[in-house]
Amino acid sequence: MTMQDSSAPGSPVVSLHGVGKSFATGTVALEGFDLDIRRGEFISLLGPSGCGKSTALRIIAGLSEPTRGTVTWAGGKTHREQAIGFVFQEPTLMPWGTVFDNVFLPLRLSGRPRAAAAARVKESLSQVDLADFAQAYPRELSGGMKMRVSIARALVTDPSLLLMDEPFAALDEITRFKLNDDLIALWRALGKTVVFVTHSVFESVYLSQRVVIMTARRGRVASTLAVDAPNRDAHFRTSAEYAGFCRLASNALARAMDARAGAAA
Repeated sequence: MTMQDSSAPGSPVVSLHGVGKSFATGTVALEGFDLDIRRGEFISLLGPSGCGKSTALRIIAGLSEPTRGTVTWAGGKTHREQAIGFVFQEPTLMPWGTVFDNVFLPLRLSGRPRAAAAARVKESLSQVDLADFAQAYPRELSGGMKMRVSIARALVTDPSLLLMDEPFAALDEITRFKLNDDLIALWRALGKTVVFVTHSVFESVYLSQRVVIMTARRGRVASTLAVDAPNRDAHFRTSAEYAGFCRLASNALARAMDARAGAAA
């Protein structure tokens, strides 16, 4: 178990080079942020609150523009030409709409008729084990079920790139473990590229092929940990191998924080 770059599952989907992001308040969220996201991989951005993880994700999604640096997509395309799904920290569901209505929303906004989209919506709900809840309302769902609806909504457009911004942070541990397992199963079944933001060492190691460790603000990539573990299951979660990877990630995060503190002194 070593700190290294993992072998690429595929060619880069998008590359960020020297990306910086400053806000009107004077806050610098990112500075010199470099990252290649490879086709078909599952990576996590790991770092403390405020290190720019969510900012990096929003820049990839095209929801925010970098102040400096470049974002280069495969084939010379732009983010507007990409199939991107985004899962936010909160489910952000329409309380007046059914589960079906909430998942249908992206297709409705793109002009797809409801009848024509029905099969696709039902397929997305089946992928997150909510096929029987299409006519339920958000108030009738648990926190974990609401997040499943949010994931189904992100998947309904069949994106090739799925961006997830700490989607399970507010959930209890049992629900979080179950959704971690379900997310891995979805990733394997659908072949998506996933970028997952978290501040949990344990979650990042369990989910990811690569853990990208970030420094505190101003955020940049401090190091990368390749997690070579083909079987992500209950056995892996309690194994010495998993504990070893978590220790490596935790130590790398501590070094990144120390280096940032020293630079700021």
